[in-house]
Amino acid sequence: MLGRQIPYLNNNLALQGEVVDFYVLYNGTALCPDEAVVKLSDLFKSVEPLGLTEKTNPVLELEVKVLNINEGNNETIVHRCRHLAQYSAFVAKVREIKNEGYNLQEAIKKAVVYCRDHDILKELLEKNASEVLNMLMTEWNLDDALAVRFEEGQEKRNEEIVQNALDKGYSPETIHAVTGIGMENIEELAKR
Repeated sequence: MLGRQIPYLNNNLALQGEVVDFYVLYNGTALCPDEAVVKLSDLFKSVEPLGLTEKTNPVLELEVKVLNINEGNNETIVHRCRHLAQYSAFVAKVREIKNEGYNLQEAIKKAVVYCRDHDILKELLEKNASEVLNMLMTEWNLDDALAVRFEEGQEKRNEEIVQNALDKGYSPETIHAVTGIGMENIEELAKR
């Protein structure tokens, strides 16, 4: 059995099986070593809001191994997987064409044609070229994603507040005056 025996816990809780490792395959443009380890706790500007002091270790820590898969990095790892090597070559081709002065959309289109003609991700690009183009054209931005998630959370919370106030018999006008939530939203929720 793997795991330590802990007398006050049910010993059936000990995990059996393989150790789980977490990896991020990095292909961004910022400087990144071939390998790095990132800790979840490193992502917090300060641990004080978590109720910890700077010298306290978090109760739960997650370490993620970051592997740079850009062309020319981690070649032994990248070349063990044909698709990963080809993906790395595709990304490098997009960047090369973009550096020639093309915008991102044109660079991706030209890279798709080049890679298809040179047997790089050929099967994937022949079957799913439009999906690949759509996915690559959509720029994902963490700050935007977090802002949207925050707004969605605020909307849900506002709905809960309004519904609770309505359930307690408060008028829409009173709810609006106290919370600042728009009358249209309150009236819409009151109809449900």
